[in-house]
Amino acid sequence: MEICDLIAGYGAFRDKQFKKYKNRFIDLVQQGQRPKVLFIGCSDSRVDPALITNSDPGDLFVLRNIGNMVPPFSPDNDFHGTAAGIEYAVSVLNVTDIIVCGHSHCGAIDGVYREINDPALIHVKKWLELGRQARDYVEETLKEGESAKKKLEMTERISVVFQLSNLLSYPEVARRVEEGTLSLRGWYYKIKTGELEYYDDDSMTFKPMISDA
Repeated sequence: MEICDLIAGYGAFRDKQFKKYKNRFIDLVQQGQRPKVLFIGCSDSRVDPALITNSDPGDLFVLRNIGNMVPPFSPDNDFHGTAAGIEYAVSVLNVTDIIVCGHSHCGAIDGVYREINDPALIHVKKWLELGRQARDYVEETLKEGESAKKKLEMTERISVVFQLSNLLSYPEVARRVEEGTLSLRGWYYKIKTGELEYYDDDSMTFKPMISDA
């Protein structure tokens, strides 16, 4: 898709889709946004939060970055964009749920296993340090001889768990989770099949969101 296609797409949105949601947009302007869910997802163009969840405008407050990473709380860190989004969602919008959604075939997770020396990727290199814990855990846990594919898939899932842990380093997130007004959820989306898994705290495994049985 090229820029001309996006402009044509806007024309279709203005003439059709906007009219469908016109009253909703008016309400969202007059009443303000009231999303109940913060969705932290990857910037990967193949992973669309609204498409996956069949959500309407105003339903999700979305943060996207490469690797769906969550920097630990630190007033002096360099990752203010994601941290500010989390704080705003929790303390201003009063969301009741935060979803961290990882996915298959993630280039960021693949990147945590590679040495990045390109000076044009200085910020990418720094950002991917947030995936080191997941990488190290998998390398220490996975049996020798396992395929690279299995290693990456495991790291994609385990990274979600570590990002959930990082969320709890935010004082207000931790407080609201403790009092029961905020829930943290880990999801894993399979691009090729459209399947969605959720992290089950009790079994410490990812399970199908919807069972076919």
